[in-house]
Amino acid sequence: MTYQAPTQDIMHALKSIAGIGELIESGLAGDLDADVVGAIIEEAGKFANEQLAPLNHLGDVVGAKLIDGKVVFPEGWDEVYRQWTGAGWGALPGPAEFGGQGLPLVLSMAVSEIWQSACTAFSLNPLLTQGVVEALALRGSEKLKNIYLPKLVSGEWSGTMQLTEPQSGSDLRFLKTKAVPQDD
Repeated sequence: MTYQAPTQDIMHALKSIAGIGELIESGLAGDLDADVVGAIIEEAGKFANEQLAPLNHLGDVVGAKLIDGKVVFPEGWDEVYRQWTGAGWGALPGPAEFGGQGLPLVLSMAVSEIWQSACTAFSLNPLLTQGVVEALALRGSEKLKNIYLPKLVSGEWSGTMQLTEPQSGSDLRFLKTKAVPQDD
């Protein structure tokens, strides 16, 4: 199965719903213009179609494995991540003073939608990292920003989210779900 990013639909949503044109006109987006927005969405779609989508099935079937204390990804994942970071995709909304591009979050979220649709497993790393970058940029001390933001924005490091609290009875690894057919 192949994936084809709906770039025209995303551009329509950015223009007619998200108000990217008004944001550009207001000057709040620096020197960003409609042509650059279009190019970003088109290139994100191309990367998703050609690089991320082929990883999707392999990631589901093979998955990541812990081997000798190291996480090992399915074949091709490391190289695609290097290409992704090398192209600056993770830096889109990052603060410019820490190596980011400082682009509007609405544009970054549109690109994230493309990543998520092409390969959800791959997209979770950038999604969580972006949350860490936002939190540090807004509330972190200058010392923490200087230590962490350049490496997070560049993709050298990634962020995570801790969901388990074993001492509080919410250790998620013990949850079980079951689908039960209903009359309707």
